[in-house]
Amino acid sequence: MTPDPTVLTRDLPEAMLTIDAAVEADRIVARLREQVRTSLRRRGLVLGLSGGIDSSVCAALAAQAVGPKNVLCLLMPENDSDPESLRLGQLVAEKFGLGSRIENVGPVLAAMGCYARRDELIRELVPEYGNGWTCKVVIANGAEGNGYNFFTLVVQDPSGETRSLRMPPHAYLGIVAATNMKQRTRKLVEYFHAERLNYAVIGTPNRLEYDQGFFVKYGDGAADVKPIAHLYKTQVYQLAAHLGVPDEILRRQPTTDTWSLAQTQEEFYFALPYNQMDLCLYGLNQAIPSEVIATATELPVSVVQKVWRDIIAKRRATQYLHMIPLLVEQINEV
Repeated sequence: MTPDPTVLTRDLPEAMLTIDAAVEADRIVARLREQVRTSLRRRGLVLGLSGGIDSSVCAALAAQAVGPKNVLCLLMPENDSDPESLRLGQLVAEKFGLGSRIENVGPVLAAMGCYARRDELIRELVPEYGNGWTCKVVIANGAEGNGYNFFTLVVQDPSGETRSLRMPPHAYLGIVAATNMKQRTRKLVEYFHAERLNYAVIGTPNRLEYDQGFFVKYGDGAADVKPIAHLYKTQVYQLAAHLGVPDEILRRQPTTDTWSLAQTQEEFYFALPYNQMDLCLYGLNQAIPSEVIATATELPVSVVQKVWRDIIAKRRATQYLHMIPLLVEQINEV
C-alpha cells in the first residue's frame, strides 16, 4: 500500500508513510487467506519468530488469516542469540494464542563448522580470538563519507576491550558466508515442519529489506508468501500498534541478532536508522525532490543524494538474491 504523494505538503515526514492500519491489516489478511487456501493449497502457516517487529506482525496477521490453531511459530536460538529474543518471541506467541516450538539450532551449526569457520578467519586478523571473545561486522563510511562503503570487523576481548579492523575481501566474504549458515539452517527447520503439517512458510521481510537485499538467499529469503514485503518498516510499526503487538517489541531497537556482539541493522547494512532510510527509499521511488526528503529526514541534501546512490548500488549488487535458477531454455509450466 503506497501513500498518496499529494500529501507531501502536509505534516512532513509523517504524512509520507502514514497508512490506515486497520484497512491495510484487513487487506493483507484477506489476501493471505486466499493465497494459503487457493494458490498454495496448504492447511496453515509456519514462521520463525525472532522477537522482532516484522515476524511479530506476520504472526498476528497469520493468526487472523488462518486461525491461531493453524499457525506454528518456531523459536530457533543458536549459540550467539540474545536470550531476550527467545523471551519476546514466546511473548508474541502467547499474545496471539499461537502454538510454538523451540528448536535450538546451535548444535547443528557447530557440527557444520559455522562457528569454527568464522573464528578461523577472525584469527587471521586477531590471532588470540577465542573463548570469551565476541564479534560483529559493521558497515563503515555509511552516509557520511564520499567514497565506497566497506565493512570492518569489531571484536571484544573478555575484559571488554574493543578493537575494529579493516577486513581483506576473503575474510569478509568467508565470515559472512559462515554466518549465513544460521539463516539457512533455520529455514530447513521451517520447511521440515511445513511439510510435516502441510503448511506454507511465511517470509517476514519489510519493503526496505526486500528492496535492498537484506536477506540470505535460500535462507530467510526463502518463503512461500511474504505478506509485508510491500510495507516500509515505518508502516510495519503502525500495523504492529494496530494489531496489538506487545509494547516491549514496539520499543525494541531493530537488531540482526546474528552476531555475538550486539549489533543494530544500520551498523551492518543500512547506514541510517530505518525511519530515515524509509523516507529516502520512498522519495527515490516516488521521484520526490531531494530537498523535500532532506527536510523530512533532517539530513543535508548531499547525504540524501548519497543514500540514493547507495540504494541504487545495493539494488544492482543484490539482484542475484532475487533471481530464480537460470535455464538454458524456457520450459513450459505443467
